[in-house]
Amino acid sequence: MTGQGSPAAPDAAGAVLAGRGAVVTGASRGIGLAIARALAAAGARVAMLARSADTLAQRAAELGGAALPVPCDVSDAAAVGRAIQVITLAFGSAPDILVSNAGIFHPQPLADITPDAFAAAIAVNLNAGFYLAHAVLGGMRARGRGHIVTIGSVADRVAYPGNGSYSPGKFGARALHDVLREELRGTGVRATLVSPGPTNTDIWGDLPGTGRFPSRDAMLDADAVADAVLYALTRAERVNVDELRLSAS
Repeated sequence: MTGQGSPAAPDAAGAVLAGRGAVVTGASRGIGLAIARALAAAGARVAMLARSADTLAQRAAELGGAALPVPCDVSDAAAVGRAIQVITLAFGSAPDILVSNAGIFHPQPLADITPDAFAAAIAVNLNAGFYLAHAVLGGMRARGRGHIVTIGSVADRVAYPGNGSYSPGKFGARALHDVLREELRGTGVRATLVSPGPTNTDIWGDLPGTGRFPSRDAMLDADAVADAVLYALTRAERVNVDELRLSAS
């Protein structure tokens, strides 16, 4: 694999993804950052996508040479196309792995959600997954190998009050995954949906207390979600993990 720099030398026993190139969105914090760290530790070269260039550069520097920061607004189809071109050039080939994780979660009663806020949430929670999959599928299918992982949510199958801009996007993302899974059968390209329950990340610090959500110490840890993603990615090539649903014990 060629490109800018070289991956940090992983522990040989853990280098199960050595030689693979991965794209992780929403990678500057929370679940996305945990996934990027896990994939880098497993030997992958990881392109980290997020909107905040400065924060993204700092987080990528922490991962060392295995990480490639690529500032990108994933709700912009043209920006996604440019980012995948940059990543393909840096990796020397099309990405092997896509983890579509970026999301917006601003719980409000439906009557309080503005049309612009609804459109912005759908653009990130649903449209971005299509833009990203569309941008990488050609290379994966031509190679006869690849893996698209969609990070869903318990809200991709259960409707909760206050989720009028979140659940529609997540339900749609689950449907997009289902279509991908059916279309990719027999191609060598795999598709997995990982749907965690409430997960302890910084996003909760931005939300007002409502009493509807569990306390943060009762939530899943972001590393648990990253472990689930790594599990799906490292199964035998003829094994597809269709869905993983995670909840705190």
